[in-house]
Amino acid sequence: MLRQRVITALLLIPLVVWAIFGLPSWALAMVLGALVLLGAWEWTRLIPLASLPARLIYLLLVAVALAAAWRLSRVHPELLLAAAALWWLAATAWVLCYPGAQAGTRSASVVKWVCGFLTLVPAWAALAILHAIPLQGPWLVLLVLVLIWVADSGAYFAGRKWGRHKLAPAVSPGKTWEGVGGALAACVPLVLGAGVALDLSTRALLLLLPLCLLVVAISIVGDLFESLLKRDQGLKDSGTLLPGHGGVLDRIDSLTAAAPVFALGWRLIGSTT
Repeated sequence: MLRQRVITALLLIPLVVWAIFGLPSWALAMVLGALVLLGAWEWTRLIPLASLPARLIYLLLVAVALAAAWRLSRVHPELLLAAAALWWLAATAWVLCYPGAQAGTRSASVVKWVCGFLTLVPAWAALAILHAIPLQGPWLVLLVLVLIWVADSGAYFAGRKWGRHKLAPAVSPGKTWEGVGGALAACVPLVLGAGVALDLSTRALLLLLPLCLLVVAISIVGDLFESLLKRDQGLKDSGTLLPGHGGVLDRIDSLTAAAPVFALGWRLIGSTT
């Protein structure tokens, strides 16, 4: 399993970096949109939608939502990003209430149907908004991705070495508070280095650091929220597309929460510096 994960990562990371820096923003948005639709297809298993027509209709509606989000992001990006941030506050409460909310999640297919839109569409729009920022855009997208990768690695190693106190045992028994601490600690030097590379002012850097720590924290919620829905359906992975990694959702669950919060925070930082 570990070997498969490493091989898949070694193949995907260069492609991701090339896409971020080699494609114009509209083309990257198209590529990311295709990935979101793959994620939406996997999301139909979490609702669950069993029939092929129902799953195809869901994909069509997500595609329409992506088009609407594209138009809204050109006019009122802060509105879209703020709505996404509020959604992740609600998702945090959902995770904290589990398993008390277990019966509700099993019966409320319509709620999970809507949750797919709230999870996938704003994250896609956030990455498109970030990438379109002149000069810094591609670097900001890369920063979000690397932030999540570093946090994931920090959580893994800290959790294995020191993990004692369970974070959300009913949702994901392997995650610990010590892992959360490792994730946050691992990201501090990354953010400081990114601030220097982006030539940020001292004030902007002092704002960026807590923002990134918040982004890491909310990315963990994104991971836990998908785990919650998979647990409801008795699924280990959202899919099998990526050997050793599961499905598309299993790779972007943290990003779906992190991207809109980071994009909103970056716009706020830009407006105050």
